[in-house]
Amino acid sequence: MIRYALRCDKGHDFDGWFRSSDGFESLRSAGQISCTHCGSAKVEKALMAPRVAQSRDEAADLHTPRNEYEATVEKLRQHIEDNSDYVGMSFASEARAMFEGQVPERAIHGEARLEDAKKLLEDGIPVTPLPFRSRQRAN
Repeated sequence: MIRYALRCDKGHDFDGWFRSSDGFESLRSAGQISCTHCGSAKVEKALMAPRVAQSRDEAADLHTPRNEYEATVEKLRQHIEDNSDYVGMSFASEARAMFEGQVPERAIHGEARLEDAKKLLEDGIPVTPLPFRSRQRAN
């Protein structure tokens, strides 16, 4: 895994983890990387120095929040993952089917292409982006 420092076109800085440099480029060109602050899909790698872990414990502690914001987001992630079903890339079709009464309503989270998410909102289907990616998708 590679950690990149990223910056959106509005100047927001954030981090992202990717399987490889090619993985980052393919996700970026597909519009699958967005700013964690404003949602902009115009994201570039920022200048960064490589970080070398000081100890084995530090390297194993990648999921520990570094500040209050990260702790709040981690708490939200845990709540959502504990109380909803991960539907992956079927999110848009599942949300639409529930809204139209074709399947029973339930709490879900997953992935959607930007065009599909916009169409859901245009059609009055209540959805919202989350400030994280599900761990079920992460590996």
